[in-house]
Amino acid sequence: MIYFVDFIKTLVVTFITLFPIVNPIGDAPIFLSLTRRYPESTQEILARKIAVYGFAILVVSLLVGSEILAALGVKLFVVQLAGGLVVAATGWNLLNRQSGESTEKGEPATLEDALAHAFFPLTLPLTVGPGCISIAVTLGAHLRRQTGPGFDHGYPRRLLAALIGMLLICITVYICYANAERLIRVLGKSGTDILMRLSAFILLIIGVQIMWNGLSVGIQQMIQH
Repeated sequence: MIYFVDFIKTLVVTFITLFPIVNPIGDAPIFLSLTRRYPESTQEILARKIAVYGFAILVVSLLVGSEILAALGVKLFVVQLAGGLVVAATGWNLLNRQSGESTEKGEPATLEDALAHAFFPLTLPLTVGPGCISIAVTLGAHLRRQTGPGFDHGYPRRLLAALIGMLLICITVYICYANAERLIRVLGKSGTDILMRLSAFILLIIGVQIMWNGLSVGIQQMIQH
């Protein structure tokens, strides 16, 4: 019974920690705005691709994220600064865009073109950005430190729980993105514009917050050295 409770606890902590950062409900109108020129069938394929790519990024960050950054000589706060800048720039552009204006005019609305944008910027950094990556890296380090090295002391159980929590997040992303058009129809033109502006502003705030987190850590490390 205690193992089951520990499993559920890890799963829930993973889900509720990542959900507000991923924010699939708030990002759905932004996804639709960036993919409006594509047909609904293509948007659904994009939603599926984004969910798969997002899950892959989270899993890699959880398992070997800290090792990869160490091998490349890149600090986590640098990833936060760069990623936060891109997120903030995306939010700013969407916030200042005229209502109904296409974000990518003149480009052919083909499936190949859509898939070319599936990873960047739709998955990284719009959906699974540096905030999610830093959380996944921290969570992976915490699980290894909490359970000890190797696959003993419940590490496989907690690792599986964290992976399932991330999978549920990505399933939620797929559901929200694939049904973004239906959500917009329910809201109407004015409601969509309000939600779009609000989501863009939240995206801008999140980007600035991610940059601030990275800057704060970077300054602290400089002072310590």
